[in-house]
Amino acid sequence: MHTLVPKRRKLALSMLATGALALAPFAAQAQAFPSKALTIVVPFSAGGTTDILARVVGQYMAKDLGQPVIIDNRAGAGGNIGAQMVARAAPDGYTLLMGTVGTHAINQSLYKKMPFDPIKDFAPITRVALVPNLLVANPSQPFKTVKELIAYAKANPGKVSFASSGSGTSIHLSGEMFQQMAGVEMQHIPYKGSAPALTDLLGGQTAIMFDNMPSVISHVRAGKLRPIAVTTPTRSPALPDVPTIAESGVPGYSATSWFGILAPANTPAPVIAKLNASILKALADPEVKKKLAEQGAEPHGEKPEQFAEFIRSETAKWGQTVKVSGATAD
Repeated sequence: MHTLVPKRRKLALSMLATGALALAPFAAQAQAFPSKALTIVVPFSAGGTTDILARVVGQYMAKDLGQPVIIDNRAGAGGNIGAQMVARAAPDGYTLLMGTVGTHAINQSLYKKMPFDPIKDFAPITRVALVPNLLVANPSQPFKTVKELIAYAKANPGKVSFASSGSGTSIHLSGEMFQQMAGVEMQHIPYKGSAPALTDLLGGQTAIMFDNMPSVISHVRAGKLRPIAVTTPTRSPALPDVPTIAESGVPGYSATSWFGILAPANTPAPVIAKLNASILKALADPEVKKKLAEQGAEPHGEKPEQFAEFIRSETAKWGQTVKVSGATAD
């Protein structure tokens, strides 16, 4: 029996050595990472909220990691073209995606055929920011609060028109969720983008809109649009006097445009951890916070597993909204 002990010890040591050797490349990769430029793919055109956030965070990451961070705009198919590019990239941490509520929570319910799996094909790193949608009305409308809007819409079914930047966008689905939860019937008017939708809202051709705050905040401050409520669970620091929809008569309502950075699935955990730490440092930087606040965006850093859980819950929530609304992109 005694002769077996050394053999067992030898076997255990051998197994430990084998395990250490297996982990060594990952540890070395994380330690050396990054040794070249990184790319953040933005699945929308330049100048939009997604692009602005990627550039602000990417600039800080470049300083922190000591390597250039390139922003690559790959617009099309509601963000699916850019997201697919990252899903198929090498899982080494050098190609990242600035994902959105569209690419990772709405599109898989909206498109019958998806070129990637938003959950299986990605390794979440962290959410970057939340951007509230703002429920605004043309000043000629007879309602000034959520309760007054609901009362008016119930008394006049289908008379209240709400503009959106297109069928299936978060702006459209914010309105659909409001209809479902408030028990009202409104008329959806889709446009090819937020700009033409806003033009008609300002001109009085439509009644209300649930637009991204960066697009409408200047019109609100100029008195050209009436702010009714924000779609987030808490009030926005950018407009602290504007109540939330949830506190104004539709408890539980929450529709937030969010943005986060993801890597291809199977990117080594130590690399993910290093990227997560760099982005969290960026979001804590006073200058970055200031730049995000100027966009009406709220920094929101978290651990990869928290972001992954958030994506799962958002997918279920928006999937139900898309189903009830009947929206489709095909």
